[in-house]
Amino acid sequence: METLAMHISNGIIDGPVAAVFAAIALAAMTVCVLRGRRDLDDRLAPMAGLVAAFIFAVQMLNFPIFTAGVSGHLLGGALAAMLVGPWVGALCVAVVLVVQALVFGDGGVAMLGLNITNMAVLGTAAAYLLIALLLRVLPRTPTGLAVTAFVSALVSVVVAAMGFVLQYQLGGTTDLGGNLAGLAGTMAGVHLLIGIGEGLITATTVVTVAKARPDLVYALRALKPAAPAPVPAVGGVR
Repeated sequence: METLAMHISNGIIDGPVAAVFAAIALAAMTVCVLRGRRDLDDRLAPMAGLVAAFIFAVQMLNFPIFTAGVSGHLLGGALAAMLVGPWVGALCVAVVLVVQALVFGDGGVAMLGLNITNMAVLGTAAAYLLIALLLRVLPRTPTGLAVTAFVSALVSVVVAAMGFVLQYQLGGTTDLGGNLAGLAGTMAGVHLLIGIGEGLITATTVVTVAKARPDLVYALRALKPAAPAPVPAVGGVR
């Protein structure tokens, strides 16, 4: 568990399952490329590069989880989803994961499909679904935006961790003796703490960008607030 650090290393999951999730990740990235092209413009394209570079840099910084004996770092799914949208955001996270695996050995190259599925696909998708929901009910103030960013980031980290639990059930190379619930509990507990750190970083970053350039926050541009309920006519007024 201490060596996982969310990035799955070679040999943790068997080859057939890794191959299946490589195909899933490739299909998901293809969809993201096709859908992301519709969003790309003169504003979003450079922003995507900045977001990928920021996630890459911040992922190099680990914060200790003293109660669990491990350390955590930003995954970036929620941050990318808020700033550049779910399609381009997933691509940003995937690019970071590929560079880390190939250049720094952070996560096994053979496990890239698993890691991309968990962090780029599941994490970003879960985050954006929550963002879309919360921005419809919360005020679009710095506080409302901070709450949205924090909650979506925290949940996205836990969802990504549960993706690993599913993958391990399908093809884990070490027999847990039927104690899958124990693995799920450990992963959820550790990544809940990591998610708090991720939520704070995401909320701080998004609110800072929104105060300076709200037009650069994809979620504020693309997601419209809920329309007020119509007021019924009364008293026979035409």
